[in-house]
Amino acid sequence: MAVKTFKRGLKLPTRKHATEGKPAETAPAPKQVVIPVNQHFGAPNKALVAVGDRVKRGQKIADAAGPGPMTAPVHASIAGVVKKIEPRTQSNNTDGLCIIIEADGTDETDFLPPLDIERCTKEEALARIREAGIIGMGGAGFPSHVKLSPPPAKPIDLIIADGAECEPYLTTDEALLTEKTTLLIQGLAIVMKITGVNHAIIGMEDNKARLIPMIETALAEVPHTGTIEIGLCKTRYPQGGEKMLITALTGREVPSGGLPMDAGCIVSNVGTLAAIAEAFTLGKPLIERGLTVSGGACKTPKNIHAPIGTLLTDLPPEFIDIDYGRLRKVLFGGPMMGTAVPTAAIPIQKNTSGIVLMTAEETYADAEGPCIRCARCLRNCACKLSPVLMNLALEAGDLDEAVKVGLMDCIECGSCTYVCPARIRLVQRFRVGKGRLRARQALEMARQKAAEAAAKTAASEPDKKI
Repeated sequence: MAVKTFKRGLKLPTRKHATEGKPAETAPAPKQVVIPVNQHFGAPNKALVAVGDRVKRGQKIADAAGPGPMTAPVHASIAGVVKKIEPRTQSNNTDGLCIIIEADGTDETDFLPPLDIERCTKEEALARIREAGIIGMGGAGFPSHVKLSPPPAKPIDLIIADGAECEPYLTTDEALLTEKTTLLIQGLAIVMKITGVNHAIIGMEDNKARLIPMIETALAEVPHTGTIEIGLCKTRYPQGGEKMLITALTGREVPSGGLPMDAGCIVSNVGTLAAIAEAFTLGKPLIERGLTVSGGACKTPKNIHAPIGTLLTDLPPEFIDIDYGRLRKVLFGGPMMGTAVPTAAIPIQKNTSGIVLMTAEETYADAEGPCIRCARCLRNCACKLSPVLMNLALEAGDLDEAVKVGLMDCIECGSCTYVCPARIRLVQRFRVGKGRLRARQALEMARQKAAEAAAKTAASEPDKKI
């Protein structure tokens, strides 16, 4: 089997040895969960329950505050009583409204009825994915029902199951490929049925090549229509990024400002596909997820399955033992694209692929130096951008110039920061720049709406005589 790749990027130490090949362990039932109301990219949700309400596992507890497709509901991950609804720090390092549920010792469920993909319409299938609260579990949190319904002007001819898992430390996708192969193929078959696409590729890095015989056996046993094949890519960062995976497997490039559908592809994380299968076969909403807990300050590194809203600090030390004496940084996600948070007492979300507990030896806190124009960031940017020019534009306060040289095409993979000899936090600067741009766009939109409202009011008022 040919091993494919993309140009540029990094050859990183994978640091996966601590959890590689380990089966995922089910976390002990938590006494409480802290469930963020908003865990998706899109319009905000509102709570559907109140303090004192008793809820069942799988019951919908938050949904869209208004109309619009960019929404995904949230469900109770345990049965219990709603104790509080209040802002808590979340994995994106901001405060957001959370529903705190205290377990009542039962396991009562409120799942959806199973749905046969062969006996339902496309609209019913998409509605099921939305009602199950399924979002992209690779990190972005994009609502899956939206991704699976591209506009007619964007024809799709390939579905890619993303199992590359290029971030160091993380092995939860590998565990899923090993243990839930049948669910993955069932979910892939459902997505192919919904979209009408008859070709799919399961994309993996070659550090998982040993899984190929097992996946091929499952492909022969699990009923599906169309062609599903395995695509092997070099272990190279950021191979798991949608754009890089598409280029490696197909040779196509997503255009500037575009999405995978602009290259005729839909890319979905393997965990998302397994969740879709469970939503149809079991009627189970997305209330649990697999993740890797690792790092030098974790005495018991492992892959785990845990209810959404679980706090790592609530798990018993015999299951997850944290060496607080050596702990220097907590990352939600991997070390390249993850977010540093102030404490491990932050809830696991739908898009939490891992929690990395790092020691001083695994991280650095060097002061930034001046850019020396070495061009390492250019040579290693997988998106073929000019990080140095983007940074200069942002330093000058010129957002338009930053956009012109590629700000909004940056996938925030962190390669430029990793290779920068001056230790400039380029990715963090780009994230701040994008935030400033979005704030400016929101202000401009608000001003435009205000002007339109004022014009409408003036036009509706009768002429006043002096």
